[in-house]
Amino acid sequence: MRKLQVGLVGGGSWGTTVASIVARNTSITMWARNEETVKEINKKHTNKKYLPDARLPKHLKASHDLKEVVGDADVLIMGVPSNSFREVAKQIAPHLRPWVPVVSLTKGLERGTDMRMTQIIEDELPGHPVGVLTGPNLAREIMAGQAAASVIAMEDEIIVQELQKVFNSGLFRVYTNDDVIGCELGGVLKNVIAIAVGMGISLGAGDNTRSALITRGLSEITRLGVAMGGRPETFSGLTGMGDMLATCISSQSRNHHVGLELGKGRSIDDIIEEMVMVAEGVKSAPTVIKIAEKLGVEMPIANDVHEVIAGRITPEQAFYGLLKRKVGAEIEPD
Repeated sequence: MRKLQVGLVGGGSWGTTVASIVARNTSITMWARNEETVKEINKKHTNKKYLPDARLPKHLKASHDLKEVVGDADVLIMGVPSNSFREVAKQIAPHLRPWVPVVSLTKGLERGTDMRMTQIIEDELPGHPVGVLTGPNLAREIMAGQAAASVIAMEDEIIVQELQKVFNSGLFRVYTNDDVIGCELGGVLKNVIAIAVGMGISLGAGDNTRSALITRGLSEITRLGVAMGGRPETFSGLTGMGDMLATCISSQSRNHHVGLELGKGRSIDDIIEEMVMVAEGVKSAPTVIKIAEKLGVEMPIANDVHEVIAGRITPEQAFYGLLKRKVGAEIEPD
């Protein structure tokens, strides 16, 4: 049997990392928008803009030709930011063969439609099995050879077990889950809480406060995630609590970095302008609050993050407002 041919769309840090992992198991070609990035990957086996210290597998190929990458793919992975996800999916549609599974790496929501990335795939690429790879995965640590765990979520039990073999490799352990909604939302919603934790640290919050923010933040995202159709137990696993911890405490987290800088009094525009990579929590915050209000889910931490990003309150007002908030039972009755 010939090896599966995998196509990956996206040349950022996480897309490049996933391509490197998959390259250990099967053939993969990744698409990058920037032609210089493509040349660097193929000739130097590096992607220094996003992974400055990493050496990529020599047999990992890159291409600037979307048709070439997509047309030959038996499995397609999408690792582009949420704001361009639909546009790229439209470009992919004419070239993708029927029934090819499509896996999203993107932890964001589409502004305007409130849709998850897997919903956009179903919208623009109907008839294709849809999944998501998500978890507490910091790209630089994985590329440095440190152990990590992730989850491949898809409703089809047979296909997800085959995809597990594509991604599982050495110290990168991949589990399966059929709760696509819950797994995907865990990856999206924790980004907003990570911004809150970063702000708190800049404002002098200690470990006690940070642990309280993370725990109460997990409670918030679980409430909203369940209201949106996810299963509660999913949010206590790798894609919920696991991803929340990694994003909230790591200096490598983009959203954590945004929170730290906001807490120093910097404007969101200045912070984003100097960043190479996308902090999805900034984009997702307005959509998260919109959905929460629509579903009647209370999310005080996420709401204050949204207000700070929008410039309506300061990080100090948000932080001390949360401390003064009325307390009730930790676990609300059903």
